[in-house]
Amino acid sequence: MNDNKTFDLLVVGTGVAASSIASRCAKADWNVGIIDERPFGGTCQLRGCDPKKVLRRGAEVIEAARLMHHKGIDGELRIDWHKLVGFKRTFTDSVPESKEKSFRDNGMTTFHGRAAFVDERTLEVDGRRLHANKIVLANGARPRPLPIDGAEHLIHSDQFMELENLPHRLVFAGGGYITFEFAHIAARAGADVTVLEMSERPLGPFDADLVAQLVERSRSVGIDIHTNARVERIAKSGDSFIVDVTIDGQAETLEADGIVHGAGRVPATDGLELERGGVRYGKRGIEVNEYLQSVSNAAVYAAGDITATNGLPLTPVAGLEAGAVAANLLDGNSKTVDYSGVPSCVFTIPPLAAVGLTEQQAKEQGVDYECRYSDMSSWYLVRRVGETHAAAKVLIDKRSGRILGAHLLGPECEQMINFFGIAIRQGWTGGELKDIVGAYPSTASYVGSLM
Repeated sequence: MNDNKTFDLLVVGTGVAASSIASRCAKADWNVGIIDERPFGGTCQLRGCDPKKVLRRGAEVIEAARLMHHKGIDGELRIDWHKLVGFKRTFTDSVPESKEKSFRDNGMTTFHGRAAFVDERTLEVDGRRLHANKIVLANGARPRPLPIDGAEHLIHSDQFMELENLPHRLVFAGGGYITFEFAHIAARAGADVTVLEMSERPLGPFDADLVAQLVERSRSVGIDIHTNARVERIAKSGDSFIVDVTIDGQAETLEADGIVHGAGRVPATDGLELERGGVRYGKRGIEVNEYLQSVSNAAVYAAGDITATNGLPLTPVAGLEAGAVAANLLDGNSKTVDYSGVPSCVFTIPPLAAVGLTEQQAKEQGVDYECRYSDMSSWYLVRRVGETHAAAKVLIDKRSGRILGAHLLGPECEQMINFFGIAIRQGWTGGELKDIVGAYPSTASYVGSLM
């Protein structure tokens, strides 16, 4: 069906980037249409960051009590998985309806269904053709396809968070941050957890030494981690599964009650028919210029995980890109994105956090740097909660004294890393960061001690 109405802007996606761009343009009196094939709200709010942290809270409580056992805290706690998932749903169930109402209240037209290009300025949604002067693609990423016989038996991260009952024996195919976060939650909830990582080490983008410590800590709570492990085949066997795997060249067979996809995500370009829209893309996503405008179709912009930029696939990066795209749509191409100093965090227990360059990247770039390593395991902020593993690396440029990167493992490091992110974005030296005075004994008061 053809729709003769032409929108000023059509936005594909309803997550952080899409919502921000659509809302800013609608407030500027643009005629905006917004499209999503999934419930409105996007990954972070519905299927990712936010609900994950709700589930993690249960694991935090269990581990906090365990670490303080014989230190004044007695008694056994356990996670009621069904009730914990129910609590998580109090944060997610109302989102799609409230999100759509918000869009409509702001004058937008909402569409449910998969969008596909018909030509450079036309999208088709469930047989309805929509025309627009500008189109924004911000529909995120999807799980990476895995060439495994029986891959249909894998569950994805969003399905994991909807499980009514937690499988007793869980296998994670892949050793990325989603795997480690869910493995730490599941282990504290009583599951037997096995992680199978194809590479020589998991969590490739993070500092190797701190990852090694996190692996050791993970194993201490019963998580079985194998590297150089390739899943060859998954087969159903009654109510369970048989997993054929090669570990260090040796064939092994595992039994599991659930297998979780934890091998990363890829830009969700499939099904958009980008060729028909004249939109160039590759494995990393939509190819854009410095203004996040398609290099091959000037009517199209992109933001978030679907975009091939220097930014990490993180919610704050999607927000930064959304601000640039909205400004460039409304005022003409003038705004670019500064990707420096954006922290990332693996919300394990304890968490692992990073910002800026790793040592490997500094070496590859030929940077003359100094690495300041701190074993924090005996520090007050670590001993206070009974934690056993905590360390930090800070990379300093020898010439300028500026902070190049920071890598932290330990309690509350998801807060501490933000100080280093600010320092990198502002171009501070280690001395300037050390001069900051934090409330004692808060996390901030220890930042200077890492310099």
